[in-house]
Amino acid sequence: MSAPAATARRSRQDSSSRWLVLAICCLSIFVVGLDISALNLALPSIQRDLHVSDSHLQWILDSYTVVLASLLMLSGSIADRVGRRRVFQTGLVTFGIGSAWCAFATSGDMLIASRVLQAVGGSMMNPVAMSIITTTFTDARERAQAIGFWGGTIGLSMALGPVVGGVLVQTLGWEAVFWMNVPVTLTAFVLAARYVPESRSPRPRRLDPVGQLLVMIVLATVTFALIEGREAGWTSIVVLACLAAAAGSLMALVVVELHLPEPLIDPRFFLSIPFSGAVLSAVVGFAAQSGFLLVNTLYLQAERGLSPLHAGLMTLPMALATGLLSPVSGRMVGARGPRAPMVLAGIGIAGSAAVLGSLTATTDTLVLLAAYALFGCGFGLLNAPITNAAVTGMPRHQAGVASAVASTSRQVGTALGVALFGTLTFSALGSGTSSLAIASHTAWHVMLACGIALVVVALLVTTDAARRSSDRVSALLGSS
Repeated sequence: MSAPAATARRSRQDSSSRWLVLAICCLSIFVVGLDISALNLALPSIQRDLHVSDSHLQWILDSYTVVLASLLMLSGSIADRVGRRRVFQTGLVTFGIGSAWCAFATSGDMLIASRVLQAVGGSMMNPVAMSIITTTFTDARERAQAIGFWGGTIGLSMALGPVVGGVLVQTLGWEAVFWMNVPVTLTAFVLAARYVPESRSPRPRRLDPVGQLLVMIVLATVTFALIEGREAGWTSIVVLACLAAAAGSLMALVVVELHLPEPLIDPRFFLSIPFSGAVLSAVVGFAAQSGFLLVNTLYLQAERGLSPLHAGLMTLPMALATGLLSPVSGRMVGARGPRAPMVLAGIGIAGSAAVLGSLTATTDTLVLLAAYALFGCGFGLLNAPITNAAVTGMPRHQAGVASAVASTSRQVGTALGVALFGTLTFSALGSGTSSLAIASHTAWHVMLACGIALVVVALLVTTDAARRSSDRVSALLGSS
């Protein structure tokens, strides 16, 4: 074989290896996203079998997302220090064990505790996988495409979750939602050992235990206040103390991080308008998505009396739209930038909310399907531009940290969406509203505001001034 032919063959093999690594990383995030969204379809069955309250249902979802969001940055830092593949595989094993414990849960408290263990494992998979991707794909165009596929996988898994969850709950019971994670994580573990190369940061970031603790306090206290405020009273000492602790911890976090040479979250990142916009878009978009899944699941099963399978199949238009548009969004971002998909994402989510804002117990099925399809279009277009906007313009050595912040923002949004949408709906029911459909109207109005906010942010973060701010932050971080 001639030298040029041998070189071309090695190039093809290297390219195949890179995309195989991407597939393994996407498999890990796919099962995490699937678990989060599939669980929504199991909530009515879990409530019935384990005799848990409405607030317990919210905690079954948010115990996972709060812990996950709190540990993402720490896990990424540890992976840079001890080895990305090692931490990635540890996360897969921990997530699988936590999933098995969830399936064996005999009470709401046991299920919540098992979800916490799941979250510890999940925190080792998400940012670490992104770090593996950014170090594997050195070509800027290929890296943008890989990030697009990664973001699309997140959206697709979240959209497919209700369909998969409905099938599993209807045929095998709610425990199957957790059992499905075990073989997938085992497969990803074996493939990672075979194909994912070990890598470390040449200069690992220092750990920041104070910053880590403050982040956990902020997320836990805000979530607790939103979920428990409905029953404890919004002006109760406990709720007010939680909100005060959250505000104080947030201010302390900014002060502490500004004075550290290697902070957990570098406040200077937020001087970049595209980065700040990506963080805000992630929080707003995923709050809309998690709130939508929670309230819509309860509406379909509790209000309309649908089985888990039927309820899951009702959301099929959302899954199909997300699946079709997620890769399209990645290609759009790679070719023309994030503006168009971000604007269209906001329009889709706002359009869905406008339809659902007049929801009744007898709303025509075709109207519901149209609303679900609109939401799927919006959410399918959202993830790739968020990830791209978060890492574009950052020095390469900061790309992993920037991506971890974006991933954390997604989980923060998910936790806030469950807490806020659920509390608004349950509060309306508790105040005398007899129909869950009517009680959900305020939640849909909030989702409409989320969609509008996404459009506004998309237009602001793609201006010339925004790009110049990104260049300044890149130069600042690159010289520090």
